[in-house]
Amino acid sequence: MTHIMACIDNSQSSLAVCDYAAWASQKLNAPLTLLHVLDEEKYPASADLSGNIGLGSREHLLEELATLDAKRSRLALEQGQHMLEKARERTVIFGAAFPELKQRHGHLVDSLNELQENIRLLVIGRVGEDSKRGVHSLGSQIEAVVRTIHRPILIAASNYKKPEKVMLAFDGSRTSHKTVELLAASPLCTNLPIHLVMVGADSEGNREALEKARNALLTHGFIVIAQILQGEVEAALHVYQAEHGIDLLVMGAYGHSSIRRFLVGSTTTTMLRTATMPVLLLR
Repeated sequence: MTHIMACIDNSQSSLAVCDYAAWASQKLNAPLTLLHVLDEEKYPASADLSGNIGLGSREHLLEELATLDAKRSRLALEQGQHMLEKARERTVIFGAAFPELKQRHGHLVDSLNELQENIRLLVIGRVGEDSKRGVHSLGSQIEAVVRTIHRPILIAASNYKKPEKVMLAFDGSRTSHKTVELLAASPLCTNLPIHLVMVGADSEGNREALEKARNALLTHGFIVIAQILQGEVEAALHVYQAEHGIDLLVMGAYGHSSIRRFLVGSTTTTMLRTATMPVLLLR
């Protein structure tokens, strides 16, 4: 787990991915790798015509189509290499050390799964090049990546803004306390104020859990603002984010609590779809 790995494609998110990856690389003092995966469903590596022998004139047509597919794949690979080189130029300008470039042919999730032993933090855009370009669009592969890659994941916003205020969504569960510990131990958010926000009843138990989490962050030198909010989780978090100028949302990636269920599961991706800021998922 040594590298920051950033997924680069031709989407509207890629510039922001480069910038957040460069920021994270500097904060974590970790080398940066830029990854481009050419989807094998759109660009097959080769065509198998072994089952089409004896089709006469149609066989010739199929061979021509296979040749065209091969040419498209080659051009797509060249375009991907060009994107990676431009991405490297941008991350260097933003202060990252000279990044390594990787190009794979296959499926994004499979490629990341093969590489994840060397991933310290994955940076990926909220939408890919094939996704709809709406305000609340979310890439079709994000949930699969979150489920499969057991590493911290920074899901970039559409436009980069250097994080200056962090909101950690907290629910008092064991997983949530673990998220606090992971954030406290990481240099990613050092020198940034942490807004520790809990949505729920203002009960003695919740106050005790919030105080325990606050003390864990204070011990590591963070400035902490702890709050218990009322209302629906998603709406309360968004209102707080807007009122306090939060630049980065930190959450645990899994679970069934009222906060974490918005990310993965039957209700899926609601927070990611509506968030206007980057989201850091910890596990």
